[in-house]
Amino acid sequence: MTRRDEAQAFSELRAALGPAGFLAGDDIPSRNHADSSVLPSQRPLAVLRPASTDEVSAALAIISRHGLAVTTQGGLTGLCGGATPVAGSLALSLERLVGVEEIDGRAMTLTARAGTPLEVMQRAAEAEGFLFPVDFGARGTATAGGIVATNAGGNRVLRYGMTRASVLGLEAVLTDGTVIISTSKMLKNNAGPDLKQLFVGSEGLFGVVTRVVFALQPLPRWTGLALIATRDFEAAADILASARADLGPMLSAFEVMWPDYWTMVTENVPGCRDPFADRHGLYLLIEGHGRDAARDGAAFEAFLEGIYEAGLVDDAMLAQSLTDMEAFWAIRDASAEIEPILGEHESFDVGLPPGEVGRFVEACRAALARELPTSQAVFFGHAADGNIHVMASVPEPGPAGHHAVESVVYGVTRNFSGSVSAEHGIGALKRGWLGHSRSPAEIALMRHLKTTLDPHGLLNPDKVI
Repeated sequence: MTRRDEAQAFSELRAALGPAGFLAGDDIPSRNHADSSVLPSQRPLAVLRPASTDEVSAALAIISRHGLAVTTQGGLTGLCGGATPVAGSLALSLERLVGVEEIDGRAMTLTARAGTPLEVMQRAAEAEGFLFPVDFGARGTATAGGIVATNAGGNRVLRYGMTRASVLGLEAVLTDGTVIISTSKMLKNNAGPDLKQLFVGSEGLFGVVTRVVFALQPLPRWTGLALIATRDFEAAADILASARADLGPMLSAFEVMWPDYWTMVTENVPGCRDPFADRHGLYLLIEGHGRDAARDGAAFEAFLEGIYEAGLVDDAMLAQSLTDMEAFWAIRDASAEIEPILGEHESFDVGLPPGEVGRFVEACRAALARELPTSQAVFFGHAADGNIHVMASVPEPGPAGHHAVESVVYGVTRNFSGSVSAEHGIGALKRGWLGHSRSPAEIALMRHLKTTLDPHGLLNPDKVI
């Protein structure tokens, strides 16, 4: 594209979006240069900030006509480079496309525009007596469109599923500006293929999500939380089986922390002290949600007594207050606080068949020790749904060191028929490893869909495939 063509495109975009909707040159905020991944920042040619679906449609039509590449941005909390612009591209920020538009109490739905932060939706739902089921650490910044585009997971997938399970309908804009309105509130709708699923988890490859209809859940009236120390993952697996049998749908979270993670957090992160007198082989955080405090609280305590009597528990603490709950969760959520301790490192988000989690961690730790003996690694995650997080320091600074750690961890993941991304997505950082988890036929189908919906490859270039 010549400078004259670019100037013409910018003129049209400025006219369509207004002064607040088109930022160029020194007006481009530094926050739009990158997401939260380790990729180097890249200043976009311009930042588009549409305030309505019509403006998103107009902007994409102009971009398509002029052949400009664009990267969609939400809360910029992604860890895989999915929202970091490529050189010579535009950034399409949905930060002005905000607001909870409706809460339908009878349908138990919440409709929000794509730039609405997760925490805003959670609070709006709670004010009406409902639970917004998706939850994770970046709740204050992550946005509706972003969590749909990445099919975000989090702490309560065990009970409520990934984001996909909460999306009843959505609105999206294709590359040429066509608006796809599929904002149904119906649980049952088999009138042809479920088109919204093209956009859930697609990381912006096929279109820009602008509005979402989420299914809400009843607001729990009781929450129980226990911190448990046990000997090993086999005991943890038995505890999980008991929790599923005894608590049923009450079970909302089952988090596992190996001693390497536990020790690093409790010895280095302010406010995260070790509440146990002794060291243990594994640490669990088990949460239950219910509607009747007396009945469900008694069932939760009976479950704890049962696993004690079965010899599965070395030590345990039952949260007695909101302060206790916050303290317990603070240990599990402290991964960002230990990054300076690890130094230059790689963070992994792998998915395994749940029955293989314990063996995977042992095999991964052994492989790192054998191949990269100077690398220090910690393991933790949502073990009940097979999602394990690994943080491993690189043996030497620079791309070669990072690639060496990736080769080991993703190699073990492939050996266990696992996924290189359980909940964070592929973005730009994991493109080269997609073949470890997807077959050539699957990747070919992804490319075919991309070519069909975005024939010139303008949306989120160099991402995923």
